[in-house]
Amino acid sequence: MGMRCAVLGDPVEHSLSPVLHRAGYDALGLDWHYEPRQVRSGHLPQFLASLGESWRGLSLTMPLKREALALVEDCSLRARLAGGVNTLVRTTYGWAGDNTDYPGAVAAVRERYDAPIRRGAVLGAGATAGSTGLALVELGARSISLLARDAVRAEESRAVIAAHPSRPEVRIEPLEARPDVDALVSTIPVAAQVAPLVAAWRDVPLLFEVVYDPWLSPLMAAATGTVVSGLDLLVHQAVLQFELFTSSPAPLAAMRAAGEAALGLAPAHPASATEPLADEGPDHTAERADLTV
Repeated sequence: MGMRCAVLGDPVEHSLSPVLHRAGYDALGLDWHYEPRQVRSGHLPQFLASLGESWRGLSLTMPLKREALALVEDCSLRARLAGGVNTLVRTTYGWAGDNTDYPGAVAAVRERYDAPIRRGAVLGAGATAGSTGLALVELGARSISLLARDAVRAEESRAVIAAHPSRPEVRIEPLEARPDVDALVSTIPVAAQVAPLVAAWRDVPLLFEVVYDPWLSPLMAAATGTVVSGLDLLVHQAVLQFELFTSSPAPLAAMRAAGEAALGLAPAHPASATEPLADEGPDHTAERADLTV
């Protein structure tokens, strides 16, 4: 049997990661295997201890990312900056932790949008808001507005973004606020995308919609600027994981096509919302759209 990998979390049955990684293995002719495994909070140490030598890589989704950061001694700087581990790679000395969420978000935006981003806003307050906010900072944003109903809950994400070495200005504002920004990231579920909010943001130059199921979200359907989708995000973070696991260049086109087929989308993926466009984690709310899924 070839090398083995898996996506771990609770819940995990909705994950598109097996579809993407298996498509990559098939494209490169690798005898590797990738499967979903339900691992509940607090059970990660026991699960890792049970794995044999054929296991090479693990993708982590909620609720395991912060638990892994505390558990694994060898963590990358970007995992510590993001405040979570979404990738574990088997090494000769144990498991090494990394984070492909926010670099994957950076790559997803760069693929479709090349205008300057100086000011950004993020709808939502959870862990996904923190990692995508970091991505906006990596892309050049000097100020970030976190738009949330619960300012206390948003504080952790604010601290994550503010800790970036460039020391951006990060403010928490009401969900209904409409600051003047170059880019908006939405991490809120479709049910929260009410008509006044959608109308307020329809003309933002760049919309990064983390939710890909259902496709289209109201924000995506109304957008007049460039749209980066949750599928873009999921594919790019999976590509980075694939390369960490296999040490081979990832076949991005094959992995994206598999994701589009799984979601029932046309193979030609549009770059803007002027053509029909979909998240990473279903209505799967943004918390469930937890990037590695």
